[in-house]
Amino acid sequence: MAQDDNQGIDARTVDAMAVAEESGGSQYSEPSDVASPDRRKFLKRTSLATFATMVGTTIPFGGNLPLGFVPAAMAQDNPLAGKDGLTLLNDRPVNAETPPELLDDAITPTDRHFIRNNGLLPDDMDAADWTLTIDGFTDTPLELTIADLKDQFEVVTQALALECGGNGRAFFDPPAKGNQWTYGAIACSEWTGVRLKDVLEKAGVQSDAIYTAHYGADIHLSGDADKRPLSRGLPIEKALTDNILIAFEMNGEALHPMNGAPLRLVVPGWPGSCSQKWLTRIELRDVVHDGAKMTGTSYKVPAYPVAPGDEIPEEDWVIIERMPVKSLITYPANGTDLSEPETEVRGHAWAGDRSISKLEISMDFGKTWMDASLDDAVNDGAWQNWRATVSFPQAGYYEVWARATDSDGIMQPFAIDWNAKGYLNNTMHRVGLRVS
Repeated sequence: MAQDDNQGIDARTVDAMAVAEESGGSQYSEPSDVASPDRRKFLKRTSLATFATMVGTTIPFGGNLPLGFVPAAMAQDNPLAGKDGLTLLNDRPVNAETPPELLDDAITPTDRHFIRNNGLLPDDMDAADWTLTIDGFTDTPLELTIADLKDQFEVVTQALALECGGNGRAFFDPPAKGNQWTYGAIACSEWTGVRLKDVLEKAGVQSDAIYTAHYGADIHLSGDADKRPLSRGLPIEKALTDNILIAFEMNGEALHPMNGAPLRLVVPGWPGSCSQKWLTRIELRDVVHDGAKMTGTSYKVPAYPVAPGDEIPEEDWVIIERMPVKSLITYPANGTDLSEPETEVRGHAWAGDRSISKLEISMDFGKTWMDASLDDAVNDGAWQNWRATVSFPQAGYYEVWARATDSDGIMQPFAIDWNAKGYLNNTMHRVGLRVS
């Protein structure tokens, strides 16, 4: 998930003309200052249902919107409408994270799923007209509608964790460039779709194919149609695993526009940038994909520890694949005042392609540790939920620390090596509490 710009409100607004025409509302003349031609192009193609998704609820009187009026929720430069409590980091492009205490649910609600965009939203997100092309080194190139995906392949629902590769970047010292994510560029929602593996196998994966290339309908910040804001891929071995989905639903409903409507990839355990949103094409290539944000130092880390200011040859940067072991405390929130000397502490843990074998917490600044109760993942690719009861010996200030250990015995560190891009920060999460 790299750094770019965004178009702001224009891609988050719905044209009242389209609303009125589609829902039988009254016809009014349009004020000349309501929408630019580019904006109107997007807005006319956006259905009332999509707008309802954007605002996070139904619109009982949507048909009465006068032509040319933009609903107030969309008219106040609010790119986070329908996203409950998220913290906006950047509006060019829209990037927003979720405070840890709002990630307490076992399954992340859509309105609390973080947003990571690299460009502008597509002009058209109409699911009925959407097509996905599978081509390149295939025996039988495919062109599939969303209806085709549902009809021709097994539809599955899985809880899958997605995390931005830069989650935790804000805690590097000296600072690393990019969106200053703290803890909340992580979520585990339920996704419904078809397995990427099944679709690729139907197309026929040729022996020369070694990498996928993903393409979306999002628009480069410059508006140049010949440029792509993001086009990443996967080694073919990873693409053929069982828990990567081509998804068309999120938590039982159509995808949120900011989370890739109407079609996206969901690749759990690897950087979220692999999970192409607004998916239109998957190409099989006989080389490592060289699309936007696949070259240079994007989504790469040095192959060895470095210090600030070190010169790192280009060949010594390696592509991020599996994300590291990590955990999060979601209750109590940092800064909570407790009126009782005992509280439940809970959260989640995850480890890329691995599972979590142990979760420990400390209330004495790491001198001693106690095991938390750790749930199994509901399916491969989901985070694991944990909880523990902590009793504080007296009134005062305490910190609860959490550390996870993965199935290969790798434990979260106190601190990680600095890197110039601010990726893969998996230092232990801690919350401060006051006991009265």
